[in-house]
Amino acid sequence: MNSILLYIIKFVLNLIYMLFKLFPVKSNKIVFLSRQEDGVPLDFKLLQDDLAAKNSDLVMINLCKRMKHGLKNIIGYSFFTLKSMYHIATAKVCVLDSYSIPISTLKHKRQLKVVQIWHALGKIKQSGYQTLDRKAGRNKKVAYAMDMHKNYDKIVAGGAGWNPYYCESFKTTEDKIVNFGLPRIDFLIKHEEENKAKVFKAYPEFKKKKVLLYAPTFRKSGADKTNELIQALDLSSHILIVKGHPNQQLQFDRSIAYECKDFSAVELLSACDYLITDYSAIAIEGAILNIKTYYYAYDYGEYALHNGLNINLYEEMPGCVFDDPKKMIEKINCGKYNYNALQNYRKKFLPLEMGKCTEKISNLILDFLKE
Repeated sequence: MNSILLYIIKFVLNLIYMLFKLFPVKSNKIVFLSRQEDGVPLDFKLLQDDLAAKNSDLVMINLCKRMKHGLKNIIGYSFFTLKSMYHIATAKVCVLDSYSIPISTLKHKRQLKVVQIWHALGKIKQSGYQTLDRKAGRNKKVAYAMDMHKNYDKIVAGGAGWNPYYCESFKTTEDKIVNFGLPRIDFLIKHEEENKAKVFKAYPEFKKKKVLLYAPTFRKSGADKTNELIQALDLSSHILIVKGHPNQQLQFDRSIAYECKDFSAVELLSACDYLITDYSAIAIEGAILNIKTYYYAYDYGEYALHNGLNINLYEEMPGCVFDDPKKMIEKINCGKYNYNALQNYRKKFLPLEMGKCTEKISNLILDFLKE
C-alpha cells in the first residue's frame, strides 16, 4: 500500500477520533482489545474475573475480532474499528494482546493508559520491527507509517531472558517491561489435575497410551509436514493430538490423529506426556508444567532466514530438536530426556514468581485507574 495513502488514512482516523474524544472518560472503564480470536481470550477472562472480584464497579468492554480476508470482512472490520475508537476514547485503561491500529496510530487523551500483555509468553520467533521487509515479516514503510506498536505504557512479558527481544520487536525500552507472565500461567498451575481429568473423561483411551500433543506455529509459507510425523509414530502405543494455529489449516489424516476440538491446546497440555512443537510459544507453556518437549523443526534454516528466530533451539534445548520425525520418535521411545536443558530453559525464560501473574497485572491496571 502506498505510504502516502496510509498517512491519509491515519489523518482521517484521527479526525474521527477527535469527535469521539469529546465524550468524557469513565474513570472505571477498561477496554480489552484482541485480534487473536472472535471470542474472549483466556487471559482476558482470567484477568477480568480477578478485577471484578477486587472492584465490582468496574466497566469492562471486550472488543475481540479476527481480521479476515475478503471485502465483506474488511468492511465489517472497519466498523468494528470505529466502535473500538469510541470505547478507547472513553476508557481509562486499555488492555490488548496484539497489535492494534487504533492504539498505535491515534493521538490519545493523556488519561488513557495502555497495557500490552501480548498473546505469547515469550519471543521465540522474531516479530514486529525485527522482521521488517523480510519475506514472512512486516513491510517497513507500512510499519513506520502506521506507528506500529506505539503508545504502550507497560508491556507484560514472561521471563527476563526475553526482554531484549521485546524491546527489538516493539521498538521500546526495557523500563516499560514488567516480567509478570500471563494469567494462563496461573490457570495451568492451578487447574493441572482438573484439566487432565476432563480430557481423560472425554477421551478415556488416552489413559492406555503415551499421549503426544503436536502444536506447530503459523507459517506464511504454508509448509506442513504433519503426515510425515504421523507416519513415523507407532500408533499402537501412542496417541497423537494435532492442534494447528487458527490461521492455518493443517492437512493430515483425521481418522488417525485427534484434534480434540472441545479442548484448547493449553488445556490439553495437562494431559499429554510429550509436547512436540517448533517455534511456537506453547513450548514456554509446556515448560511451566515440566512437560518433555521436542522440536520438529523440519524447516529450521528457512524459517530462521525468512521470519527470524531469537534463540538457537539447538543450543537452548540440545538433543531435543529434529528435522527428521523418525529420529525424533526414536528418541522419544528410548525414554531418555534432557531434563537439565529443560530446567535451564525454565530458569532463563519463565517468570521468577509463578502463580500470581493475574494478581500482578490486575493490580497494575487498578493502579492506573487511580491515577
